[in-house]
Amino acid sequence: MSESDTPATSLIQDVVQILQLARQKAYSAVNSEMVIAYWKMGKRIVQEEQHGEQKAAYGEAILKTLSIALTAELGKGFSYANIRNFRQFFLTYPDEVMCYAVCSKLSWSHNRLIMRIENSDARAYYLKECANQTWSTRTLERNINSLYYQRLLSSQTKSDVSIHDQDSDKIPANEFIKDPCVFEFLNIPEPVNALEQDIEKALIGNLQQFLLELGKGFSFVGRQFRISTETSHFYIDLVFYNYLLKCFVLFDLKTGKLTHQDTGQMDMYIRMFDDLKKQDDDNPTIGIILCTEKDKTVVKYSILNDSKQLFATKYMLYLPTAEELIAEIEREKRLIKTQLNENASR
Repeated sequence: MSESDTPATSLIQDVVQILQLARQKAYSAVNSEMVIAYWKMGKRIVQEEQHGEQKAAYGEAILKTLSIALTAELGKGFSYANIRNFRQFFLTYPDEVMCYAVCSKLSWSHNRLIMRIENSDARAYYLKECANQTWSTRTLERNINSLYYQRLLSSQTKSDVSIHDQDSDKIPANEFIKDPCVFEFLNIPEPVNALEQDIEKALIGNLQQFLLELGKGFSFVGRQFRISTETSHFYIDLVFYNYLLKCFVLFDLKTGKLTHQDTGQMDMYIRMFDDLKKQDDDNPTIGIILCTEKDKTVVKYSILNDSKQLFATKYMLYLPTAEELIAEIEREKRLIKTQLNENASR
């Protein structure tokens, strides 16, 4: 009897298969309930709008009020963008049968992408293909952006159209474990370390402690702080609130060369925080990018509302200088390098 035919191997394979099947059923159940719940919420929002004043401003006020109330009551997952998604979901699929029979077979992330397609025939096609072919969200987004449905119509056979549906692009059975939407729906804390590399983690951890010990008004908000649009999730390395400046301060760490995409991304983070997180009496959000490529460290400050000259001048008194940040990052890099060398010599 070969080793592959031993009872122990057979037992392991059977147990793994049982667990994989159970996880797949759990995935389907969670997604189905989540999608149906969001459809019902969207329906209720639309009903409330129809009972009130027939003005766009009234509808927007409902969404903002609901977002604030649900966030206070239930926690994350109810941003203004998400609430607007729920409303749009119902308006896109007002037929309850469509929601229960078709949409609920796909994840909320899939549905968010498909419901933005204006052509109803194209929407129906992508819903069907996603369910039948188990496309990952990456494959779905790529096919939508490449106008796969339109190219399919203009071609004679499906084989004439190139599509990336390799097994690696299909939905893994446990993909739902990493989906931020599922964490929010189940009210489970999202793992902080899931997206961090070891060196980045050490640098970020040290920077967090350094800023708190600096004594310039920093209050820690979160690390790998997630902020979401209607279709995408973004993670900011460190977020603080400075109570002396009365503003959020965002830190993003780059281990490669600083690019214009990095600065553009930080400006987007700032705009999103000013739009979604900043209170009326807060000052504009500040963003700081740290680049640690090789032996050269770069610090870039970013502030969008630079017309407020008094604030732009004042914040330099309370934020660490570029020289302080460079010195601290370089010190930590040397420490990490020493530790790695010691571990390698053991």
